[in-house]
Amino acid sequence: MQSADYTVEALASSPISQLGEGPIWDEGTQSLYYVDIHEGSIHRYDYQQGKTFSATIDHLPPPISFIFLVEGRPDQFLLGTGDSLSLISWDGRSAKGTFVQKVAALGQRSVRFNDGKVDQRGRLYTGTMLREELGDVFRQAKGTLYRFEGRIGGSFYEQKHGIAISNGITWDAFGGKLYYVDSSALDVKEFDVDGEGNLADERVLIDFSVQGGRNPGYVGDGMTSDLDGNLYVACWCGSRVLKIDVKAARIVKEIWLPVPQITSVAFGGPQLDELFVTTAATNLYSSSKIEGLKLVAIVSIAS
Repeated sequence: MQSADYTVEALASSPISQLGEGPIWDEGTQSLYYVDIHEGSIHRYDYQQGKTFSATIDHLPPPISFIFLVEGRPDQFLLGTGDSLSLISWDGRSAKGTFVQKVAALGQRSVRFNDGKVDQRGRLYTGTMLREELGDVFRQAKGTLYRFEGRIGGSFYEQKHGIAISNGITWDAFGGKLYYVDSSALDVKEFDVDGEGNLADERVLIDFSVQGGRNPGYVGDGMTSDLDGNLYVACWCGSRVLKIDVKAARIVKEIWLPVPQITSVAFGGPQLDELFVTTAATNLYSSSKIEGLKLVAIVSIAS
């Protein structure tokens, strides 16, 4: 699929994801890491080799909601596992990883972690949602957005409650503002971030709803930002990624993809000018199978 200023490519080596999520780029290894939440698997796309390596973790059943590298420990990763954070070991190539230890737990078995991001100071922001098997996740606002400082056995600091589906998180270039998506809210919110990392002065940056609050046909999902401060929002059920000019508070571009369920986005590649997109092969909220797409790269979208 090609437009005047971008090309969409399916990465041939990537497995089809039931619920691909949480892409993060590692500049050191020139790799993209991501997860398949309901398959309980983690993945590393090696850019130079053009190959994806996948693994499951012994003693860690699904869901696995996100993956982060651990500073100073090249073979260890932090995973969101149900309502817990878990440390695992993986060489990035083998089909199995090893559980190392539980880092922290909410103790709320009715919810699971969904999206998460780490800020410039190494603080993890992550939110929860009702487990899908327990009811309509859009109608039951059981989730909470937390800040976690990163210590073994550390505490979760509540930032926002009454959330249905905690999703996209990103910051401005200075880390002073945080942008956030609760998929059921049909908007992107903006917060100020104080010196301790706490969020304040919540406000709506952009509202996706139409004609008095109706769903526009999609909901916001994962999100990232570019070096100019523009936001890129994945659209579940929308077949597109929205580019948002923060200063103007408006959508300035729709990036179309040939698959309905777009879950998240991250910039990567040698020049950091390729947008990697995760997708899903299942519409979890209607229990219907759809045609899935492998990991996607949209080339040179940052320019």
